[in-house]
Amino acid sequence: MADGHNVSDAGGPPRRRLFVYNGGFLTQRRLRRILHLDGWDIRLGLARRGDWVGVWGQRPTARRGLAVAARRGASVLWVEDAFLRSVRTGREGDAPVGLNLDRSGVYFDPAQRSDLERILESAPLDDAALLERARAASARIRALDLSKYNAFDPDIAPPEPGYVLVVDQTKGDASVLASNAGRAEFLEMLVFAQEEHPGAPIVIKTHPETAAGHRAGYFTPADENGRITLYSQPVSPWRLLAGARAVYTVSSQLGFEAIFAGHKPRVFGQPFYAGWGLTADENPLPRRRRRLTRAQLFLGAMILYPKWFDPCRDRLGQLEDAVEALGAEVMQFRQDRKGHVAIGMRLWKRHFLQRIFGSQKRVIFDDRPGRALARAARMGRSLMVWAGKEPADLAQDCARAGVTLYRVEDGFLRSKGLGAKLIPPLSLVLDDLGIYYDPTRPSRLETLIAAAPYLDPAQKLRAERLITTLVKARLSKYNLAPRAGLPAPEQDEGRRILVPGQVEDDASIRKGCTDVATNLDLLRATRAANPDAVILFKPHPDVEAGLREGALTRQEALTYADHVIEAADPADAIEAVDEVWTMTSLLGFEALLRGRAVTCLGVPFYAGWGLTTDLAPVPERRKARVSLPELVHATLIGYPRYFDPLSARPCPVEIIAERLAGDQIPHPGPLNRSLSKLQGMLSGFGFFWR
Repeated sequence: MADGHNVSDAGGPPRRRLFVYNGGFLTQRRLRRILHLDGWDIRLGLARRGDWVGVWGQRPTARRGLAVAARRGASVLWVEDAFLRSVRTGREGDAPVGLNLDRSGVYFDPAQRSDLERILESAPLDDAALLERARAASARIRALDLSKYNAFDPDIAPPEPGYVLVVDQTKGDASVLASNAGRAEFLEMLVFAQEEHPGAPIVIKTHPETAAGHRAGYFTPADENGRITLYSQPVSPWRLLAGARAVYTVSSQLGFEAIFAGHKPRVFGQPFYAGWGLTADENPLPRRRRRLTRAQLFLGAMILYPKWFDPCRDRLGQLEDAVEALGAEVMQFRQDRKGHVAIGMRLWKRHFLQRIFGSQKRVIFDDRPGRALARAARMGRSLMVWAGKEPADLAQDCARAGVTLYRVEDGFLRSKGLGAKLIPPLSLVLDDLGIYYDPTRPSRLETLIAAAPYLDPAQKLRAERLITTLVKARLSKYNLAPRAGLPAPEQDEGRRILVPGQVEDDASIRKGCTDVATNLDLLRATRAANPDAVILFKPHPDVEAGLREGALTRQEALTYADHVIEAADPADAIEAVDEVWTMTSLLGFEALLRGRAVTCLGVPFYAGWGLTTDLAPVPERRKARVSLPELVHATLIGYPRYFDPLSARPCPVEIIAERLAGDQIPHPGPLNRSLSKLQGMLSGFGFFWR
């Protein structure tokens, strides 16, 4: 510890002093946090031998740092954003989910070998498990439609397929200058594109910074003609690449993405991804002789090279963590970017609805449907309605007005406590087609389940791991602490069946049940079909709490049931039986997770896919046959939106499972508790708050 340069925190990486001469290292909190987690202590002052100097790429401010490092004998750490960054640009205030920290050079400058080039040049990129991770992560990025920046509009369609894509960049971009390129090289590239694809339309993709008016590009409207078009729409890069017959670039990251979209881009600069056999290089680097596969390039550039940050767990993580975190933020942006007008939202719900759906533009609450729809149409917003409060003609009125209608409902991992006790949810669903509990019409969840057999192996593996987590942690929708145990099975007792009670005025009963639509009828039908079974009846927790309709007296229940298990843990109840018979309860889905047979007398979202015995008529459109992991992926990963109460960020489902399992959910404030008690006293007037 003579120079004090490599002090180690207990259990952490060695600490290294990093002297900086760029204000961004001090003002950007995420940048500082990633560097700290990787063992760098940011300092001001003069570095000395054995210290490090941090420089940002090749910006003008980097020259100061490089000069100090040269004079003082310090080493240099080149810092740049990773190849997945954020929803918007750093100029707009968004923080990165990863950094490229390079001790040899900056990755886009071929004048010297960077750490990335050394990885691609000589690292053993043949580990089967790592290559499988690379393939899966690459597929996941494309499935989530992620790029370095992601503030594009999913409603914008790219040009008609068959065009040649020529990629513009911002004038003076460091990667362009590092390739010794300028306007002449961009014009040369445009000539090559025309000559090599005679007759094909040429689409020049304008850089987002140019389209936003921040920086000029190398192409101008003067370069357009009947065949050449400047295209500045904020379209998804993956959709743009999918319609291209060929891709031309100098050094843009879009060329890197083009490789994974199936292209062999024509490259006129010397970017990091050129020279490995995956590009057609106009100016090749002789020292790059290794031939790589797409998976090997991805492994080096996206898994081995960057430092990825998990913003919810506040730690460095793997690429997959960053992808899912960014994916959750991008889903939020895409659904909320135009803003919402909301109807049918009770007063106590509005605070958390604003937190979850108002990050782009504040939600406007207006309980007069006609006026709310007119406001949404005038402002270009969507209309949100709590699913059970949707007026009969609202969908048709929205369609005529050209307004997207979203139904909102609680998700399936909701909270630690009852919604009827005013506990805010950790997950919500937005459905633009219908709502999951209504089988009389399609829903977005139904669409996801129908497509689930086409999931890739990595997605199915993720769902399997989630099932294991939920079962091991004994998680359910409300995660209430059990206040009572279960009756022990008697010797030779025989088959045990759990019958979950439901709220009888619940929308899933009204929409999904016909002949059997009450708890008493459910018990009667279960006993009639299973005269020798031991039946355990579990009242719904909202009904037990006196907050909703559907209560049976103990005597009524015991007419058909052998036991009434009040205040029992749902996981305990499921594990204590062989089967579950239900109308539409979510407990049937939770029973499937735990390997129990499920018989449905109504039509819940999980019925009709080959996993349940269905005694009620299932919609003809449910033709797909899915596995349990496929059902779980659609239901718990693809459909809901999750909100992390600790980091106050959108998040993937795994974060919520961790929070619930670790009892890391903040307790509601005193106002919610007081309102809940008042609500219990006025349970007969539930229409005031539901």
